[in-house]
Amino acid sequence: MAWADEGDSGDDGDNGDDGDSDSDSSSPSDGRDTGAQSGNREGRSLNEIRGVLRGLFRTQPAPRRVATAPAPIQRPLAVSSEIITRDLSAEDTAALIAQGYTLIESVDLRSLATTAQRFFVPKGTTLEDARIAVQALSTGEVADLNHYYRTSADQIDPAPTMPRSCEGQQCAGLSMIGWPQDIGPMGCGAPVTLGMIDTGLNPDHEALAGADIKVTRVAPEDYIASDSLHGTAVAALLVGNPDSRSPGLLPGLPLLAVDAFHKSAGDERADAFTLVRALDELSRGGAQVINLSLAGPPNDVLERTLAELDAQRGIIVVAAAGNGGPNAPPAYPAAYDSVIAVTAVDRTGKPYRRAGRGQYVELAAQGVEVWTAASVKGARWKTGTSFAAPFVTAAAALWRQTHPEMTPSEIRAAMAETARDLGSKGRDEIFGYGILNLGEACPGTPPSQGSATY
Repeated sequence: MAWADEGDSGDDGDNGDDGDSDSDSSSPSDGRDTGAQSGNREGRSLNEIRGVLRGLFRTQPAPRRVATAPAPIQRPLAVSSEIITRDLSAEDTAALIAQGYTLIESVDLRSLATTAQRFFVPKGTTLEDARIAVQALSTGEVADLNHYYRTSADQIDPAPTMPRSCEGQQCAGLSMIGWPQDIGPMGCGAPVTLGMIDTGLNPDHEALAGADIKVTRVAPEDYIASDSLHGTAVAALLVGNPDSRSPGLLPGLPLLAVDAFHKSAGDERADAFTLVRALDELSRGGAQVINLSLAGPPNDVLERTLAELDAQRGIIVVAAAGNGGPNAPPAYPAAYDSVIAVTAVDRTGKPYRRAGRGQYVELAAQGVEVWTAASVKGARWKTGTSFAAPFVTAAAALWRQTHPEMTPSEIRAAMAETARDLGSKGRDEIFGYGILNLGEACPGTPPSQGSATY
């Protein structure tokens, strides 16, 4: 509006004259107002009023422009036009194609002696209708959307009083879980092969120098490759060089790392179909304990695959409980019965404020300000349930080493029984059974001594 225009000095060029020259007011007067004099006075009065009003308006501050927060990015739940299946017969596959579905890809899950397929749904068919149609087939029971999964990491600045380096086995995360002090790089028993599904990683990072890591990428070739930040950090926690700035828990064990992630429109994610392929890749490669520092929605195809890896292959799978916060729905795959769900606490045992909660939470470990590798070189503090999960993965590997006769269920029961209870007595929705405690995983080795207090 005119009165609020910036740069207006208050002078509109009107000198109080109504348009007559100054000489007009110098006409002789006999004390009586003439019409011209009266008009001049009226003009001056109006101009004075305008000036007063203009001054009043200018005493009011201009409307302040309030910056609006950007709208939150709406990340897609699933691939927009795909449905995925498992165990579908050739006849039912042909029936779907006849209905207008397009078979994009069919892969053999050789470790489970079955196949998985993904289809484009017909134009005009909703994903939910497509799922119902597939499940109506005689062999289409296991079908779902091609859901997306994302890493369970948050970036926060370290507290200014935190030490700038990790003092080897004196680190809080190790002492908190009673990590064996005199453990060797190979653990404390027969070799165990670790597996992880994550983003890409940087094999040239000094923290991974000398590590026995095999990296495989299973995401489609036309997808944009993921970054190496998250995968490098998780790998270093598991097998980082003991002489580096970010030593790992079991640096002498072999690690099979599968990159299942890709980037799209600023979003880094893995889809369920690719995760199933990655799990089969690890199973065929001999992985005995698998770390999944990722989370997303429930998916029937992923659930069936994980259940069979547990029941048929004896593979222990550990997953992050998610960073959705206390009121978020359960995070998957952590919430599946066949998976160990790990939440995050800080070095005092206080729960991470963004960690997921629920009956599915099984164990807790430090996941707030965990010291591990950065993407290119060096190390930094990381926070999220992503970085709590590797502690439990490494612990499960130790149990497997020293108790090879135990099934995955028995190892889970042992870790639950030896956990240090926090919160409500017994299992609760915040800490699960409590903080991981190595207990008798490595008999004869004293636990690490450190600064953790809880």
